[in-house]
Amino acid sequence: MAAHKEDSDPDDILANEEELEKALCVLAGSDPENCSYSRGYVKRQAVFACNTCTPSAAEPAGVCLACANKCHDGHDIFELYTKRNFRCDCGNGKFGAFKCQLTPAKDQENIRNLYNHNFSGCYCTCDRPYPDTDDQTDDEMIQCVICEDWFHSRHLGCTVVEPEELQEMICEACMNKAPVLWTYAAHFAAPPGISVSHPEEEVEVDVEERTEKEEASESSQGSDEELSTTAEHTKQEEAPSRSSPCKRTHEEMTGSSEKATTEPVVCRLKELQAKGLERQRQGAVFWPYSWRSKLCTCTGCKRAYVAAEVQFLMDHSDTILAYENKGLDEPFGQHPLMALTSSMDRVQQLEVIYGFNELTTSLHAFLDQCAAEGKTVTVEAVHEFFAELRARKRRRTNAGNQ
Repeated sequence: MAAHKEDSDPDDILANEEELEKALCVLAGSDPENCSYSRGYVKRQAVFACNTCTPSAAEPAGVCLACANKCHDGHDIFELYTKRNFRCDCGNGKFGAFKCQLTPAKDQENIRNLYNHNFSGCYCTCDRPYPDTDDQTDDEMIQCVICEDWFHSRHLGCTVVEPEELQEMICEACMNKAPVLWTYAAHFAAPPGISVSHPEEEVEVDVEERTEKEEASESSQGSDEELSTTAEHTKQEEAPSRSSPCKRTHEEMTGSSEKATTEPVVCRLKELQAKGLERQRQGAVFWPYSWRSKLCTCTGCKRAYVAAEVQFLMDHSDTILAYENKGLDEPFGQHPLMALTSSMDRVQQLEVIYGFNELTTSLHAFLDQCAAEGKTVTVEAVHEFFAELRARKRRRTNAGNQ
């Protein structure tokens, strides 16, 4: 182990630790023991699809974390990350004779569940699987916070720089579904085609500069034209439908709730429209932390959000970051590996992270080789794999002690 650590880049090891924590955070906010069905349409939870029980040709269905572990153990399961307002389908009418082992009595169908092509293992506007063995391009995949589909950065219709540093993205189709968001994007979203490593700082400065120029221009021209909120809402009805390594606190993520309650009840959208600042309505839009707190919540705007089916944007706890932070704060949310490393010193933590990363890398290589050779993964093959892994560890240990 020591010999290998000398050849390893510490930054890579730390990056692997961060990736591990992010992956565990997705599961941390969901109950691994009890089916979520009894809780109704859960605000946000980890969701999985079972290609064994509901293949791509069947009706789409999703199961919760507990059912993926208990009812579908050994099945061809793939992760869908998180979904909002979703109720577990395990064992309902979409599964035929298969019954949920945790909650057998379920409605035949969860009529409020929303499904997309992700449940069939396809993503993005290109409708391709992930991972895609036919795609040799090294590209990020980013999730839209409205439709919750995943997109290759090259298919977003805009230039993306360091997408892992961005908090939330809305795809072009969803922006057009709720066109009032383009007005907010002109003032608060990251400008398209520039670096957004620190989106909140850069956007705020940029907004101030553009607002001062716009106000100066309006003053010199003597323009008193004002766009009405009603007009914008009418456009919306006619429009065609189609994480950061450093965790933020809840206050930083949501903005000050006290300010929101003490501000006068005025339509902020109308005020922004009156400034006349425009943004090209093309491509995905990336938003900085706290952007949801900028949305107007007057009665007229609330009705517009409901009409466009994006009312959840007013809920600051709807974000992925809020879900992850909540999960890690709860007792069941801490993964055993994270609990183990939290009691170690830094050297021991890196040893564990390195070992875990090596195990996952070797396991992926083993499974990929079996798939390439068309071999069935048997119990004997798995035993041989771990025996070889233990033998390699012994050889490294012996070499390090010489």
